[in-house]
Amino acid sequence: MNRGEVVRQLRDLGVAAGGVLLVHTSFRATRPVEGGPDGLIDALLAAIGPDGTLVMPSWSGDDDQPFDPARSPAAADLGVVADRFWHRPNVRRSDHAQAFAAHGPLAERITADPLPLPPHIPQSPVGRVHELDGQVLLLGVGHDADTTLHLAELIAGVPYRTPSWLTVLKNGRPVRLTYAENNHCCQRFALADEWLRTAGLQREGPVGHGHARLARARDIVRLATAHLAADPLLFLHPPGAGCAECDEARASLA
Repeated sequence: MNRGEVVRQLRDLGVAAGGVLLVHTSFRATRPVEGGPDGLIDALLAAIGPDGTLVMPSWSGDDDQPFDPARSPAAADLGVVADRFWHRPNVRRSDHAQAFAAHGPLAERITADPLPLPPHIPQSPVGRVHELDGQVLLLGVGHDADTTLHLAELIAGVPYRTPSWLTVLKNGRPVRLTYAENNHCCQRFALADEWLRTAGLQREGPVGHGHARLARARDIVRLATAHLAADPLLFLHPPGAGCAECDEARASLA
């Protein structure tokens, strides 16, 4: 599929010119696209135009090595598009291990905060996209990849936290930094599909050869926090479901 067709699909989906667009993507689910991963990035940039800001996750996922924004590759599970994006000219990348990358007029504002712990607090790239009324595009992936739902958990004050760590440089030496994170398997983030569809707040359709979901970050957070207010453990698998990650999150309540 050529770039022009992908741009048309993105605009038909509702991607806003001049807006902030946070993208989580699987190129495997979207290909083939003319120009490969870079061709898809070109299409995303064309769809939002010169006044828009494109944002992608860009952390390395290696908790045992200090993060270097100029060298550390993006984690493999973020996909090849995310790893190609931070290498491109005029892309700004966060200077910390929970990095996102951004291109456009608001890139510095989105990526300038210091290390956010837990990673998706309001003073983080995901929080800044929400603050700026950005859109979230899930391209070839579902809400289990939607970091905005982690932001919603923290805003809602979910009670679970599991031990996490990362490695930072202090006085030129690597130091392990421990913290508590609202972590679990994320499979039940798929509940957001029903909430957003029922409210008419999620656009869906093809982009490339993949299925895409598009919603405003504020709508995702608003609906998720409302449901979490009624059941703060809603995103965790129930006890006995055989999910070790969710069991660990539940155990943290003690």
